[in-house]
Amino acid sequence: MEDVVVIGAGIVGLATARALLRARPGLSVTVLDKADDVATAQTGHNSGVIHAGIYYAPGSLKARLCRAGEAATKAFCDEHGISYAVPGKLVVATEEPEVVRLRALGERAAQNGIELESVDGARLRALEPNVRGLEALLSPATGIVDFREVARAMAAELVASGVRVVTRAAVRSIAEDGTGVHLESDTGELRARALVACAGLQADRVARMGGLDVRFRIVPFRGEYYQLPAAKNDLVTRLIYPVPDPELPFLGVHLSPTIDGRVTVGPNAVLGLSREGYPRGAVRLRDVASYSLFPGMWRFGRGNLRTGLSEARDSVFRSGYLRQVQKYAPSLTVEDLLPYPAGIRAQAITRTGRPVEDFLLRHTARQVHVCNAPSPAATSAIPIGERVGRSVLGVLDR
Repeated sequence: MEDVVVIGAGIVGLATARALLRARPGLSVTVLDKADDVATAQTGHNSGVIHAGIYYAPGSLKARLCRAGEAATKAFCDEHGISYAVPGKLVVATEEPEVVRLRALGERAAQNGIELESVDGARLRALEPNVRGLEALLSPATGIVDFREVARAMAAELVASGVRVVTRAAVRSIAEDGTGVHLESDTGELRARALVACAGLQADRVARMGGLDVRFRIVPFRGEYYQLPAAKNDLVTRLIYPVPDPELPFLGVHLSPTIDGRVTVGPNAVLGLSREGYPRGAVRLRDVASYSLFPGMWRFGRGNLRTGLSEARDSVFRSGYLRQVQKYAPSLTVEDLLPYPAGIRAQAITRTGRPVEDFLLRHTARQVHVCNAPSPAATSAIPIGERVGRSVLGVLDR
């Protein structure tokens, strides 16, 4: 019998296994993932931003764990020789109504103890000559990294410590009793004293498989990106973000220098037709039915119909997508938007039609499920893992 089985070899699952081994060396831990490699889903399809924690409600898990995760991620990279950079981020207001929201955002960030600098229009032009705006907030601690490289380093560390990381091992059933959890996977049967599920885009299905009362649904949102031509990789030196809409769980289309020297544009947020279908046009009827038959999705859709239609239109027509970016980077043209791989966000939606705003953890006597872990989960992975690990150790000590 294993001490712990972790479902999901994304960065949160790997960080949880790492936290368990650091807290209690010698534990027998197995990590299962249905893909061919670690970090193939959300971890490997994001903007690569080490977030500083600007946006999140004071006292929320996101606020606390993102701030801790920013420092922990950089420390992990230093320890393992992983390249990262700290160019900083500018959140730019381009219209007067956005200025009001920008200042409110600054007040919220101050409550979370986040270091920010107010930037007027003249200083913004001096910092970023190709960016236009009325005011901005500068986050000097925001960084960039390849989170796939971080995850692979975590997996290598785990394997060196005796953890089994098993790929192509989709879990087919979970049965809990008074002494442990029995799993059946594509690679055989396992029994463990405790189970952790960090299943990302499949979180609701795995939670239901484990016997939890699931009152939410994971809805996939495609985040479509472009990249700038190499000749424009010096357009900006910092990450450039719009002021987010407080009614939506996404941060808007932004310009992001990457650790490999490119500049990406995006992502948008388009309702996905497949939870893991990354190519444009991918459809999986089971995934569409999952949210189409969920009453909370209809409530969410009614409340966000205009935004959803706008996002869908801009997904089809690059000119509409471009207009979002030209608000703060007016020199860009349609020809500057070159193809780049898309990502898919797993967003939990409640029966009332509200997106779950914070990280969401659910428990049974022998299981801990990470049910909602959208951005900034990659940044926050190490402290999320430590928090989940403490819960698991409590199970093992009973």
